[in-house]
Amino acid sequence: MHTTAHRGTPQVAMSKAEAKELVKHARASGRHALLEPEAKALVAAWGIPVPRAVRFGGITDLAGALPALTPPLVLKVVSHDIMHKRDVGGVITGINDDEAVRTAVRELQANLAAHAPRARLDGFLVEEMVTPGIELLLGGLRDPQFGPTVIFGTGGFAVELVKDVSFRLAPLTREEALAMMQEIKSYPLLTGFRGSKPVNLEALAAAIIALGDILQELEEIQELEINPLVVSEAGAVAVDARVVFA
Repeated sequence: MHTTAHRGTPQVAMSKAEAKELVKHARASGRHALLEPEAKALVAAWGIPVPRAVRFGGITDLAGALPALTPPLVLKVVSHDIMHKRDVGGVITGINDDEAVRTAVRELQANLAAHAPRARLDGFLVEEMVTPGIELLLGGLRDPQFGPTVIFGTGGFAVELVKDVSFRLAPLTREEALAMMQEIKSYPLLTGFRGSKPVNLEALAAAIIALGDILQELEEIQELEINPLVVSEAGAVAVDARVVFA
């Protein structure tokens, strides 16, 4: 299992111009996709919130990095070769201190050795766990006939089973974003169901609009998927993100 060194440093906010340069550089390097930390930095540049995180290469890179984060934390593998991290034990949650992070790194390495021994390891990502909420799918693709298309619907583990989604062509208005929400079967969950609090629909609409804008401005992107996008009354946060080039 090959490891690419990366010092333990907090993820730095990126401007739209820097995000565009990141995509150009990745394409020029012959890459077909961004790593998760890069994909999150890209969507954050367009205003979609992401968890605070630190990327690092190994246990020895952690010194001084974790105080920037507030537990509980989640540890994830960063690899070009692993698309579904949970399938290979590449995600460990409920981490509360530095020693627990180190223990989780060893556990994750053992999981990868057993389930993905040939995967290239590009480091690890430790990030703050988000406030619990409703898990949604927010994505987009570049349709050969219609162009940039935004996808919104039920997210999480059941996304492929439920297939509860709505589609619109980018760019989107606020009214179109709100209409997409109302078209999915899970819409009652967003407005308050059996005593639950309504989610922040304006923050959710802003995220939908922003994803359409990304597709409009970055023609190199073939697919963009945020799953889950966790929404609550506090807002919307991209917990995982994937960017694939044309």
